[in-house]
Amino acid sequence: MSNTSSVREEKLKRIIELEKVLNEIQDIDVLLERILTEARNIVHADAGSIYVYEHGMLGIRYGQNETQQKKLAPGQKLPYNFFTFPVNEKSMCGYAVLTGSILNVPDVYNLVDRPFVFNKQPDTLTGYRTKAVLTVPLKTATNKVLGVLQIINPQTDDGQLSEFDEASVLYIEHFATSATQALERAHLTRAMILRMVQMAEFRDPKETGAHVNRVSNYAVEIYDHWAFKHNVAVAESEKYRDALKIAAMLHDVGKVAISDVILRKPSRLTDEEYKIIQNHTLIGSRLFDDIQSPLDAMSRDVALRHHERWDGLGYPGKIDLNSGEPLELNPETGKPAGLSGEEIPLAARIVSLADVFDALSSKRVYKESWSEVEVLNEIQSQAGKQFDPELVMSFFEVLPNIRQIQMAWPD
Repeated sequence: MSNTSSVREEKLKRIIELEKVLNEIQDIDVLLERILTEARNIVHADAGSIYVYEHGMLGIRYGQNETQQKKLAPGQKLPYNFFTFPVNEKSMCGYAVLTGSILNVPDVYNLVDRPFVFNKQPDTLTGYRTKAVLTVPLKTATNKVLGVLQIINPQTDDGQLSEFDEASVLYIEHFATSATQALERAHLTRAMILRMVQMAEFRDPKETGAHVNRVSNYAVEIYDHWAFKHNVAVAESEKYRDALKIAAMLHDVGKVAISDVILRKPSRLTDEEYKIIQNHTLIGSRLFDDIQSPLDAMSRDVALRHHERWDGLGYPGKIDLNSGEPLELNPETGKPAGLSGEEIPLAARIVSLADVFDALSSKRVYKESWSEVEVLNEIQSQAGKQFDPELVMSFFEVLPNIRQIQMAWPD
């Protein structure tokens, strides 16, 4: 068997294996990032981006660049990138959407007789040189475009820039078919989750799609840094962040059972009203009682425990999950003894921090938004009290990306 045939068989085998891997990922954002990573790996591309197509607009969700990544300290990530632009033939991505065709451009600085142009500004700002670009529309069996995969600068085994040959285009075309099928399924999952969030929003106006997208993305950023520090294996980390993203979006789903009169009250709550609101944690957890997957288990933990505190003064504490009655009382407060420290599930500790940061940063019916300085001072002051101090450190390490997420999902 020739070396070329062997390489071809190995690549096709890997693409077939990836079909199963992609279909196991439930969160659409985690899936998009994995699609981009694997596409680059298949053809040894140095960089790339992946876009989502919605309502006539393309939005970049993830960008990767190995050359730029190597300039960062270990554990650091390139800035979170999210922007949208209208679809037209002036961009390669727009052209791919409108025509449904794959574009293989050997050198984007030399676009002769092409209807689209290449924006050199990012290269100018970073010193990077984009050359060969392969742009692939992610089309369903009915030719509906869900997004665009764009990979950049394939490299030879010795690291030299190359071009996308015919075989590489065929590999990516085949992979894109499997990726699009996985995206269709993930879209359905996300739609179901957002419907549940919308149900909570009918009760509590702060439970918006923007809020849960911010909180869930903050949570994943914090977890990624924590996982790197703890040397968590990549495969394990990906499975965890997949479940975490969805569980974080559903953290307050129990509010569907709380009166909107209380949730929308613009003035201070009475003790009795506050006690009623606290029930949303137990109610939310009961939606996931019939645990059938790690996602169910994490969603229950997050819904139930995201108001626990590192110092043990949170709620609902040590209670019977069927009756809601306390199993142990705090002798000083007479209330159920709270979980403390690492008794609180990691996912709940992460979402607690992400949720409070977003709540303080946002305007509510009962308060104005705090300035960033005020919010960050509060987060820092609560390390070791309300929040896991190690997670607070991770939060500040990824703060640039947290800010980008804020801008990507405004109210």
